[in-house]
Amino acid sequence: MGVKLLAEEHINTEKQRPARRLGFFERYLTVWVLVCIGAGIGLGKLAPGIANALDRVSVENVSIPIAVCLFFMMYPIMVKIDFKEVIKAGKTPKPVLLTLFMNWCIKPFTMVAIATFFLGYVFKGLIGPALDTGSAYLVAGQHVPLYRSYISGCILLGIAPCTAMVLVWSFLAKGNDGLTLVMVAINSLTMLFLYAPLGSWLLGVNDMPVPWKTIVLSVGIYVALPLLAGYFTRKWILKQKGLEWFNQKFVHYLTPVSIIALLVTLVVLFSFKGKLILEKPLTIIYIAIPLLIQTMLIFWIGYGLARLLKLRYRDAAPSAMIGASNHFEVAIATATVLFGLASGAALATVVGVLIEVPLMLLLVKVCLRTQHWFRKEESEEAAGHTQEALAAAERSGDE
Repeated sequence: MGVKLLAEEHINTEKQRPARRLGFFERYLTVWVLVCIGAGIGLGKLAPGIANALDRVSVENVSIPIAVCLFFMMYPIMVKIDFKEVIKAGKTPKPVLLTLFMNWCIKPFTMVAIATFFLGYVFKGLIGPALDTGSAYLVAGQHVPLYRSYISGCILLGIAPCTAMVLVWSFLAKGNDGLTLVMVAINSLTMLFLYAPLGSWLLGVNDMPVPWKTIVLSVGIYVALPLLAGYFTRKWILKQKGLEWFNQKFVHYLTPVSIIALLVTLVVLFSFKGKLILEKPLTIIYIAIPLLIQTMLIFWIGYGLARLLKLRYRDAAPSAMIGASNHFEVAIATATVLFGLASGAALATVVGVLIEVPLMLLLVKVCLRTQHWFRKEESEEAAGHTQEALAAAERSGDE
């Protein structure tokens, strides 16, 4: 009788778990992105003076409006990180090591190769010999060609592992939320040390060398600052209000803030690109093709390696998606700091935002439909044992 009651309690608990669904903002994020891109293009065409005025509000080539927006994009993610969980990652090192390997040993170099092939050769003639007059960087006293600026934007995306929206992708794919948070924390910390030197080197390969200290400044402003703010905010709230209030009240209001900041940033960025996009709408497609191929390639490499390593599905899904997705907030910020809001590099990073949302939602569906490729979850095994125990208890009651 006790076994039967325990089994029924376990089954009822499983049924009571809330369904994993996107919130209102996340569910229609692709629509909001398209609307804001259209609004930005319209603003740049109809009221170019507003965009120029926003661009002038800057300090040391750092746009104050963009800096504020990017801070509020990052802060809601950083405040959720529990740094004590990083220590526990040692108990499951394979997914973390796989993520680090994909993000820093594979992804940056495939991005350089794919972007250079398509934008530097296949589409070079279509892009034309135009110079990027919006770029703040000069070579031999003149602006760089547009195609090189686009490649630079793709590189900045390729070396920026996702630390934000991957939490949403993992949640929807029924991944291991705790492990995903650990990988987000580790990615944030490794970016502080690897993003600047790797970015400087790869941008130099693209004949657009930049001082690595400049990238460090960008990462410090857009990663370290919200990371510290998030850490101390979380520490203070947990002490004053407790974990339950933090999760149920405070965190609940953060996601809309992050997404609204992203959308405002898109309006500003595309206001500088309105004329170019209207004159050459195919430019978006030229940039999107290598980014799409890169995303799919990295996902399948990571997903395949996760299967070879015999990871559980709940660990494999976020490990693959965190490599496939990009930290577009930092990429946009770095492109803005290095080359300016109106540069081709900044446009390339924004195209990354445009294609990532629908593409990652597609990969979430791929993960859900391929769960059977990975070894059975302990929870599923336990549920199966519970069902067997319940059946045995019922048979024993009948006897």
